[in-house]
This record gives sequence, structure tokens and C-alpha cells, in this order.
Amino acid sequence: MNGFAYAIVLLSTCIFQFSFAQESDSLLVSNKQWKEKQLKPGIVWKQGHFDNLFKAEQEINFIEIDLKKIKQPIRLAGLQTGFKNTTTFASEANALAAINGAFFNTKTGGGTTLVRINKQLINETVLKEGKSPKRSFRSNGALAFDTKKIVIIKGDDRDSTWDKKIKMPNVMTCGPLLLHQTHRADLDSNAFNNNRHPRSAIALTTDHKLILITVDGRNAQAYGMSLIELSNVLKWLKGKDALNLDGGGSTTLYIKDESKNGVVNYPTDNKLFDHEGERAVANAILVL
Repeated sequence: MNGFAYAIVLLSTCIFQFSFAQESDSLLVSNKQWKEKQLKPGIVWKQGHFDNLFKAEQEINFIEIDLKKIKQPIRLAGLQTGFKNTTTFASEANALAAINGAFFNTKTGGGTTLVRINKQLINETVLKEGKSPKRSFRSNGALAFDTKKIVIIKGDDRDSTWDKKIKMPNVMTCGPLLLHQTHRADLDSNAFNNNRHPRSAIALTTDHKLILITVDGRNAQAYGMSLIELSNVLKWLKGKDALNLDGGGSTTLYIKDESKNGVVNYPTDNKLFDHEGERAVANAILVL
């Protein structure tokens, strides 16, 4: 066999193995018997551990909200400056559940992407300096909602201020966008996207549900995911539009009256696999 023919055979084998592995992972997620608890009619908490998803142990928690039963289940909370735990945002609002929100200034607090709550501007998107202001790839999408509708919006690459023009009273810009109209969004190849980390995300599904999801990481019992892997999981959960939120040590999912402090995932800031390692953040998405 000449070198060219050998290369073709090798490439074909690699493609087959990759496709087989992806199909296997898809079935693991799609057929998963999740541990479920109804929080109230139309809102369910689902939890699952995988021994070999993407060839690694994975821990996933998500809140699934049936938007056919509950039209407006969420609210935003945020600070102009400073920090607050996701659990504190939630308890102050007597929220049923909560997930950490968008990116923030780690020195002074306050969000680094646009947050608008009930028409009040809390933070604006910080642009990269230069001849022409540029946005970070981590601010290329937005969650927006009013009393009747929830949407996940794809940003306009040609307009550095596109999120200011969103008409809805509640907006949280974040990113990168993971799914758009059932298609996986293009993701840049960089360490933030490619490496495995704890992840938080929000998604709308094809069967009219809203998902708030956390993937734990940085532990032998939960490796975390790349954003490509997270996109695939959300796609397999019937995702239509999906947006990455701040992850890493910020990743926190809270449910009222669950565990000692309400945290049901395994935040990493204390470097232990328990529910105590929550990081203070600047904003959160609350479930009422």
C-alpha cells in the first residue's frame, strides 16, 4: 500500500471512530435515566452522573422549565459593583432556584457584559480598546425576556453596540453562543473554548422548555467539558438556542431547601468535591 492510500485508510478509520464515539455519547445523554425532582408544577430538577461521557466522568445538573405551563418563570439579579453569592441573590428574592450569570470584573465586581433589569441598566458590555471597539467572543449572545416571551439572541458582529438596542426590558449579554436555531454555533479554537472546565449555560428547547444547566469539573469525579462538548449535550437535550454563561469557579446551581446551603452542584473554589466551594459573582438568573 502506497503512502497516499495508507493516509486515506487512516483518515477514514479516525472519522469512523470519532463518529462512533459521538453517537455513543449522544445515546448516553438522550437515554439517560435522570434523577428527577419536581420543584413545582412545570419545573423539574434533573441530576445525573456519567462514568464515561466524552471518555470521562461527568456530573450534570439542570433545571427544566415547561414554558407551555409557566410563561414567565425567571428574573435577573445583578450588582453595578461588588460581589454576592448566587445563593444570596436567590435567598434575598425568595427564589425557587438560581444559576450564576454572566462574566464580571474580578477586582471590583459588577458585570463586564450588559445587564438590564426591568428597563434599568445595571452594567454595559466592556469593549476591547483599539482603533475600532471590539467585543469579546464571550459577549456574542444575549438572554432577553419580557412578561410574555423568553429569547436567546445571536449578536451582530458588525455592530459593537447591538445589545443596547434590544427592546426587551430584561437582558443579560454573555457567550459564546452555543446553539442557534438548532445548529451548533461556530466556536473559535482557543483555550477557553477547547479546555475542559466547569460550565454553566441556559438553553431553549424545541419542545418549548427552558434549561438552566451546570456541568461540574476540575475533579476526578467530574472532569468538566469543552464548549464543543457542552454544545453537544445541549443539542442532545433538544436544545434550539443556547448561551454559555460564566463558568469555572463561578458555576453554581441553587435550589431552595436542597443540601445545607441550597447548592446542588459541586463548585470548585474550595478545591473539594462538595457543595461548599461557591464563588461570589456579580449577577444571577433566578427561577421564581
